[in-house]
Formats: sequence, structure tokens, C-alpha cells
Amino acid sequence: MNNEKFKQLENIVIEIESNSRVRMMVDNEERLKGYHEIGRLLVEAQGGASRAKYGNNLIKEWGEKLAQEYGKNYDESNLKRFRLFYLTFPKSDAVRHLLTWTHIRTLLPIKNENERNYYINQVILNNLSSRELIQEIKNKSFERLSYADKNNIKLITDTQNNNLTLEDMIKDPIIINVDEDISALDEATIHKEIINYVENRFFGQS
Repeated sequence: MNNEKFKQLENIVIEIESNSRVRMMVDNEERLKGYHEIGRLLVEAQGGASRAKYGNNLIKEWGEKLAQEYGKNYDESNLKRFRLFYLTFPKSDAVRHLLTWTHIRTLLPIKNENERNYYINQVILNNLSSRELIQEIKNKSFERLSYADKNNIKLITDTQNNNLTLEDMIKDPIIINVDEDISALDEATIHKEIINYVENRFFGQS
């Protein structure tokens, strides 16, 4: 009896944790959408992209107000990052569905668009956590490419998304054969695999 009750209890815990992490993924995307919109408004308030870099006094003033009211996540330094996020990725859809803010913050200092696209593609293809991305950049894997390969690197999400399979996009993907008898599948195992994937992709090493 106790074993049966524990199994029921464990299934509830698995359900809670799985749903929690899925919500965190959605929250991450919504947060990035908000950061991008803040960046757009800052650029517009400064008179457009060509003049944005000269509007640091506005950033400082607004950062002080926002940080006092809403915390340091909206201080001057982070507002500058949000602005750079918008200027670097005018259309954020290409990255916000697949990257975390930690990924993006790591990539923003890279000025070379080809180099930046290369590392974004590595994150997408190899399911790199933010720590793994940092290590990849430290290892200078982009610099080891041939001269020809370094030029005109396009974002996978921009040019090849329709041609990629699940195996192309995710390292060690979770694939369930729906032709099998669904009732024979171990629900607890499925939930655990989903949790492990979400943890590793978005939170495990970030």
C-alpha cells in the first residue's frame, strides 16, 4: 500500500516539476520579448539607431528611476544591454524562441555578425547551455574555421528552419514513437525525460 501511495505522490511531484519548467520556458520567451521592446523604445526615445549611442544621459536617468522602483535588473547597464539587444537583433523572433537571456547577453559583445551567427547556430544545433556557449567562445572555435567558412554565416532560424528535422535542432532529442501502444508507455519516465531536457536546455548549466 505504501509503495502504491509513494508512486502516486511521485507522479504528482513529476507533474508539478514538469509544468513548472514549461512555464519557465514560456516566461523566458515573454521576458526576452519585453527586453526587446524596451530596447526598441529606448532607441526611438534617443532619436533612432544612428543616434542611439549618444543618448546615454537618458539611459542613465531612466535606469536610476527604474532600478529604484523595480530593482537592479532595470538599471543603466541592463538598459544598455536591452538597447543593444534590439540593435543587434531588430527581429528577435529568430533567437528568443531558442535562446535564454544569458545566451544572448553572452553573445551581445561579439561585433562580427558572422561570428555571432556561428555561435548562435552552435547553441541551436548542439543544445549548448550558457556555460557551454561561454566555453565554446573561449575555445575560439570560430577562429579555427577557414577564411571562406567564416564569411556569410546565416542564422539557421532565418534560412534553414524549414529544412531541419528534430534531430538537427536538438542534441539527444526526446522522441516517442506514437505508433506504439500509448497505454504501455511509462508516464513517469516520459515526464522525467521532459524535465531533464528542459533542465539541460534552459536551466541546467546556465
